[in-house]
Amino acid sequence: MISVRGDRPASARLTLWFLCGLLVVGAGIAGEWLWNGTPYPAADPDRVAARLKAQAQRAYAEAALPGEPEPYSRVETGTCYYRGLRSIAHIDRGRRGVRSFRLSWQVTGVSEDTARTAQERTRLRLERDGWKLTSENVSDRGFRFEHPETGDNVGVDWYEPTGTYVMSTYAPCGELPEGFDEYDWPAADWAPGEQRRAGTRPGPVGSDPVSSGGGR
Repeated sequence: MISVRGDRPASARLTLWFLCGLLVVGAGIAGEWLWNGTPYPAADPDRVAARLKAQAQRAYAEAALPGEPEPYSRVETGTCYYRGLRSIAHIDRGRRGVRSFRLSWQVTGVSEDTARTAQERTRLRLERDGWKLTSENVSDRGFRFEHPETGDNVGVDWYEPTGTYVMSTYAPCGELPEGFDEYDWPAADWAPGEQRRAGTRPGPVGSDPVSSGGGR
C-alpha cells in the first residue's frame, strides 16, 4: 500500500495560504466599504429630469391656476457628500461627480381656496400612485411625499402672506456619467406652456389631468 502521509503537509500549507488570501481580500473589501461607505447609484440625468418635469407638469395641471401663469423653471443639481469614514475626513467637501436633482416652480397671488383644491388633487393622486407621506404642515399649507422605489420627493406648499403656491420635486444623489455638463443640458428646461398647448387640462378633485380628447 502506498502511503499519502507525505503529501498532507503540502496540502495543508496550500489550504492555509488559500484561506489567508481570502482573509486578505475580504479585509480589503471590508476596509474599502468602511472608508467609502455604500456607493451612490448611477444616475441618468436626462431620465431623472424627465421624471421631475413630469411631476411638475402634473402638479401644475392639477392646480388649475387662474390666468394660467407660466412659471418657467429648470432642473438644478445639488451637492452630495462622502459616505463612510471618508465623510469625516471630508466633512464639508462635496463629492465630485455625484449630484442630487431638484425642480421647483411657484406662483404668487393664489387664494387659499384655490390652493386647497389644487393640493387635494395632487395629494390624492400621489396616495393613489403609492407615494408615502413623510411630513405635513411644513408651511401654512404644505406636505411632502416620497416614492418608495426611486426615493424621489414631491412637496407642495402655500404661504398666506403673499399667496405663494410652491411645488418642488427632488431626486436623491446619483453618480453622474462622465462628461455631463449641467450648464449645457437642454433636457433641464421646463415650462408648462408647451404641454398646455398640447391639450392637457386638469380633471376634478381626485382625478388625473386628462387630455382634451378625453383619454388619460
